[in-house]
Amino acid sequence: MPPSAPATSLLLICGDDEFSVKRVAREHFQKWCAEAGGMDHEIIDASIANSGEALKSISRLREALQTLPFFGGSKVVWFQNCNFLGDERAAGAAAVTETLAELAQELKRFSWDNVRLLISAGKIDKRKIFYKTLEKIGAVETFNGWSLDDRDWEAQAEAWARAELRTLNKDITEEALARLVTNVGPYPRLLSSEAQKLALYAGDAREIGVEQVDAIVTRSKHAKAFALGDALGERDLPRVLRTLDEELWEMKFNSQKSEIGLLYGLITKVRALLFLKEMLREGWLKPEADYSRFKAQLTRVPAAALPEDKRFNPLAMNPYVLFKALPQARRYSTAELVRAMAALLQCNQRLVGSGLDEALVLQQTLVQIVGTLPAKSTLPTGRLSAA
Repeated sequence: MPPSAPATSLLLICGDDEFSVKRVAREHFQKWCAEAGGMDHEIIDASIANSGEALKSISRLREALQTLPFFGGSKVVWFQNCNFLGDERAAGAAAVTETLAELAQELKRFSWDNVRLLISAGKIDKRKIFYKTLEKIGAVETFNGWSLDDRDWEAQAEAWARAELRTLNKDITEEALARLVTNVGPYPRLLSSEAQKLALYAGDAREIGVEQVDAIVTRSKHAKAFALGDALGERDLPRVLRTLDEELWEMKFNSQKSEIGLLYGLITKVRALLFLKEMLREGWLKPEADYSRFKAQLTRVPAAALPEDKRFNPLAMNPYVLFKALPQARRYSTAELVRAMAALLQCNQRLVGSGLDEALVLQQTLVQIVGTLPAKSTLPTGRLSAA
């Protein structure tokens, strides 16, 4: 977990990673309450549906700040789940904007001797006076979550998951950690859930290995997206066609998936295999069955010899994906992989402009890349010759 903000009486915790925001805010609140003692602490729900409710929640906050603890001592106020500090409709209402600006001025003049204020929120507009005031007179912790588009999301997720497991008194091997993150994807809530499952499943064992991850961790949609590419890498035609059928079936119920999306995933896989072939040829990599030693090899690859565009830079790829693809690269010659890229380009053109059945086009392309079907194949020949 990221380091805590410095000791302060005013703290804003925000970001679009809702899970981390809520958990860290709860930890701060509990810590502050324990330090303050007493029973006069308040939690104000700032999750609202309209500008009127926003004004009421701000009024409750003002009242809480001005009400001294009944038995003296210190008081902690948590303005929880605030959802009108960003670009929401309620946040744009003139009355809300003016009231927040007034509150900002009050907080500047407020005496924090016996009161602590914790605000937790989602996305926040950093251009507004209220945020700038909190940043100036208090402390801010931001949790923006991870995205598949982030170059280093895997490293961040691995560090997060390792820290999560350590709070559960568990260690994890490098390969098991990489497989956990690859299976779950950039989702802190799911990572936390799977870490807890792993800790329970491991029992008295201190260290978690690949076997436990494979046995108990649920593969997310993110991980399932690699299944077709893995089958292609293994050069296992029955598995390729079976996985393609599963992907096409799921596509009927998931509008976010498409034949073009599957194609781009296959292009990424073949490109990774080509990268590995070239790095092996250059002597930058050697066949390695240990994940930690494989990662160490990647750090020694001369970055200056690789393109800056991350689409064509193998070091921009998930190291574990490359590690799993390393033995697969030996199943194809370089010439076969070059022909595979040409076949995928032709597949792209046919998917976009031919009007042929997309499933059939993909199936033909995969058969062409992976290898010819046996003469007595049970697949209907008519399906493979129609295009």
